[in-house]
Amino acid sequence: MSTPTPTSGSRILIVEDTPANIQTLTAILKEQGYQLSVATNGRQALQVIEKVHPDLVLMDVMMPEMDGYEACRHIKASPVWRDLPIIFLTAKTETADIVRGFELGAVDYVGKPFNPHELLARVRTHLTIDRLNKENMRLLLNVLPAPIAEKLKRQAGVIAERFDEVSVLFADIAGFTTLSGAMQPEPLVEMLNDLFTRFDELARAHGVEKIKTIGDCYMAVCGVPEPSVDHAARLASMALEMIESVRAFNQARQADLQVRVGLNTGPVVAGVIGCSKFIYDLWGDTVNTASRMESTGLPGRIQVTDATRQALPPAFELEDRGEIEVKGKGRVRTWLLLRHRA
Repeated sequence: MSTPTPTSGSRILIVEDTPANIQTLTAILKEQGYQLSVATNGRQALQVIEKVHPDLVLMDVMMPEMDGYEACRHIKASPVWRDLPIIFLTAKTETADIVRGFELGAVDYVGKPFNPHELLARVRTHLTIDRLNKENMRLLLNVLPAPIAEKLKRQAGVIAERFDEVSVLFADIAGFTTLSGAMQPEPLVEMLNDLFTRFDELARAHGVEKIKTIGDCYMAVCGVPEPSVDHAARLASMALEMIESVRAFNQARQADLQVRVGLNTGPVVAGVIGCSKFIYDLWGDTVNTASRMESTGLPGRIQVTDATRQALPPAFELEDRGEIEVKGKGRVRTWLLLRHRA
């Protein structure tokens, strides 16, 4: 019995039309604890991939119906499977043939007849690289929206875009400075984590993108990085549920927290900053005004600009607060979001 490796248990798809080669590959790989699937031509391989979701493909080149090059081209054209590692199995070891395989997206090749030690070394190496890439992507998705993480993975240089109309939300705990001075660090952070986790769940439910938290401030946007025609409605619905979520939080913890929430609608610039610690952020007057809606708002209430009011459908009920003084903006007419009429 062989010693298990970190890649043991991975599923490998063997694409080969010669029974003797299938038997040899199966014997070598099974001994190492790999799960195996087999296809006998490229067309069948594409069908099997959809069913079994392999971690790596060992692909013969010369096969009937669809050869390995064509199958590789189809796999790499798929947004779902383009990162699937493919190792070519080939007796075609001319430089031009090898280069063609790499150009199509293969990660490696193994010449026929197989050397078991070389085959296993290459399989383990590329399964390990793929596992590390997936782990890196998982970590990247913790700090960046999925479409931006994909862009960052595939393109060099600055990632920045202008969005003509989005809605931005800021929420802040009223009286947090006083509260934090009266609490020990551990329970304070645990409390914030609980509350913001509830907000994160609401953001996911409404298709809203959380941008960041700064202390007790929570920032989110809708319409970025994927445009949305109902961005204001989604964000307003989330804001209303945030107020309810705080009530439920207070009841569960016998606390008395209140949040101020501010919304604004308009154009923004969004992009990634940083080289080692990435952050996806927003800039522009729309963002600054949304922040002012929160800071000049009322505890337990949602204050919105007239731009957001105009972007909301009639089902949202608002109360005219009149004009308030906003730093850097002068007198601004604002509204209090009350409820959503079903």
